[in-house]
Amino acid sequence: MKPQPTQPDLLYSEEEEALRAAVRDLLADHCDAPSVIARAESDTPHDPAAWKALADGMGLAGLLIPEAQGGQGATHREAAVVLEELGRAVAPVPYLTSAVVATEALLASQDEDLLGRLASGRTVGVLAVGLHTAPGAAFPAVRLEAGALHGELTGIADAAAADVLLVPAADGGLYAVEAADATVTPQVSLDLTRPLATVTLTGAPARRIGDAGPAVRRALRAGAGLLASEQLGLADWALTETVRYLKDRKQFNRPVGGFQALKHRLAQLWLEVVNLRAAARGAADALATGDDVEVSVAVAQAYAASVAVRAAEEALQLHGGIGMTWEHPVHLCLKRAKADSIAYGTAGAHREALAELVDLRAP
Repeated sequence: MKPQPTQPDLLYSEEEEALRAAVRDLLADHCDAPSVIARAESDTPHDPAAWKALADGMGLAGLLIPEAQGGQGATHREAAVVLEELGRAVAPVPYLTSAVVATEALLASQDEDLLGRLASGRTVGVLAVGLHTAPGAAFPAVRLEAGALHGELTGIADAAAADVLLVPAADGGLYAVEAADATVTPQVSLDLTRPLATVTLTGAPARRIGDAGPAVRRALRAGAGLLASEQLGLADWALTETVRYLKDRKQFNRPVGGFQALKHRLAQLWLEVVNLRAAARGAADALATGDDVEVSVAVAQAYAASVAVRAAEEALQLHGGIGMTWEHPVHLCLKRAKADSIAYGTAGAHREALAELVDLRAP
């Protein structure tokens, strides 16, 4: 008889709540809204001090890496909690791209040297696959000639912060390239806190670390699954801040939040955020246990984008005139939510994947 998968655990443990509190306190010191906005306006949007505090100070860069390889030996559940808090702060750090996506690619390749470097937090790794690429989708590869790589890859998130790039090649291999040996050209990005870039390789020295196919699939699947937790953090912040603002702001000598029409909008948004929390926690638990991973990730990403974008749009509108200003952080939330809505596959792509997985294709 085939063993039945265990029911997902959607609740947070005491350890996870303690981790949340620690990360939130750290981000309050390093990623307050004025600081993030100021960085978004500069030529260096990434925050090295915040990354050092998270990765080196707290050891969070190595959460998914086994202890034997220098990491923390934790699970995707803990990484999801970290991403929720990073989403709330719209933190300009390469956690999702390095500590999750690049790390998962290296775990598939079993490259202990690079895993140890990423676990320390002193090296940032980036998988050179476009941020828009869905798990299982085709991805561009560069040419391999005489042990060197040639080609151009676009839409690479956080490439500007990378120390090492993991590059798929046309021979089916995944190669490690030092970022200094590549040309990284910034692209115009809606989300200024997670900048995109074009990576150009012209005879870059490279070291094969494994097969690209399984490594990229595993990395993008984990990225999509845990992205839902970042989207949850965004949506929860937007809802919480909007409720707080509407309680304080008065019109006609009464709090704006007391008007029935706004109560209905907030109640509906609260229900959607609660459902998103269940979907995101389900994906994180599935990645941690290995049960129904593809289905859980597809469900989470089929739902998460619309909720995060709607929460941010409602926050912008219900904050009134102040929400339209650059000084208020709600625009950071909206831009991240919109950019996340096409990251690691659109909601439509995940619905199509889910239909195949559960054999419920459209007629």
